[in-house]
Amino acid sequence: MDQYRDFARLYDPLMRDVDYDAWSEYLLTLLGGQSLAVVDCACGTGAITLRLARAGHRLTGIDISGEMLFYAQEKARDFGFRIPFVQQDMRSFEVHRPVDAVISACDGVNYLTSLADASRFFDCAYRALKPAGKLLFDISSRRKLETVVGNSTFGEDDGEHAYLWRNAYDEKTKLIRMDLTFFERQGELYRRFTETHLQRAHSERELMPRLEKAGFIDIRAYAAFETAPPSPDEERIQFIAQKPN
Repeated sequence: MDQYRDFARLYDPLMRDVDYDAWSEYLLTLLGGQSLAVVDCACGTGAITLRLARAGHRLTGIDISGEMLFYAQEKARDFGFRIPFVQQDMRSFEVHRPVDAVISACDGVNYLTSLADASRFFDCAYRALKPAGKLLFDISSRRKLETVVGNSTFGEDDGEHAYLWRNAYDEKTKLIRMDLTFFERQGELYRRFTETHLQRAHSERELMPRLEKAGFIDIRAYAAFETAPPSPDEERIQFIAQKPN
């Protein structure tokens, strides 16, 4: 699952168009409460982690990529936050003491490339939570990965960085392979490197019973950034589930 190596250095510049402020405000609304202990799984470079900490919550960031965590820690230090960032696999993560919420934003669960792996994450989250604690995560929908992103090529060049992103979707396995080629300006030349990312197009119908099997109750799926059920055309789906009291 460690699919961010050199890309970690370029992740923030290439994701600059993502409205992390709005995303964080949405999660804060779903979380409710004040000064909650929150674990951010697949936290990446900490864009969501830092914003939730700024809102007064007590964050721990978890990611499988040491490179991503390096940049998350650097940003936390720059903002004066003392946030523990821990290199763990979200399929087997553990916490020292139970927390109020476990979150995973921006496709973290899509990177779990089998339903068995998704179930392992749900089980870990359930064990990590206090009674009545919440699990929040989102996915890129199957429709998005099949028809919007799948079997397509994308690219961008901002003068300092450029990338080519070629996708291939497998209908049988529901896996999308993303072959990325990056060009990073270094003086008069560009450094080229490649990475391959793999995601699974999970569906609401598949994940709901697995959340139930893990022990969660009051399981809901929303259209991302809303509190209404997702439409068939939804490209991102937000899930929220609770551990019994």
